Amino acid sequence: MSILNLKTVLIADAITCTGVLAIGLFALEPVAALLGLPVAIVSIGAWICLAAALPMFLAAAQKVPNGGLVKLIAVGNVGWVAASFAVVATFAGQMTGLGIVIVIAQALGVLAFAFLEWKGAMPRLAAA
Repeated sequence: MSILNLKTVLIADAITCTGVLAIGLFALEPVAALLGLPVAIVSIGAWICLAAALPMFLAAAQKVPNGGLVKLIAVGNVGWVAASFAVVATFAGQMTGLGIVIVIAQALGVLAFAFLEWKGAMPRLAAA
């Protein structure tokens, strides 16, 4: 993966995190009701996204994104995926059908980001 592509992935990931933060802060109660989740869970997710977006923007701003930082971001994304499935497992009985679909879909999207970021952080081999 080229550095430009990696930076694009990092920026897209950071923008989605920022969007989740904004939705969680400015529409907390309606989003919680739509998903069928406690307000506290939605709020915690929003604040986690703030902490996640900052290193993503930082890595994307580097001339060559630091491989260790990008791998840390990818591992954090895998943690988010695990937490998302734990939320569904814990709250499925009270979640709306749409809420379950949204949480699972966003988890799969974040897993795709993690895969691409990990792949982009791998050392590039010089062309022979």
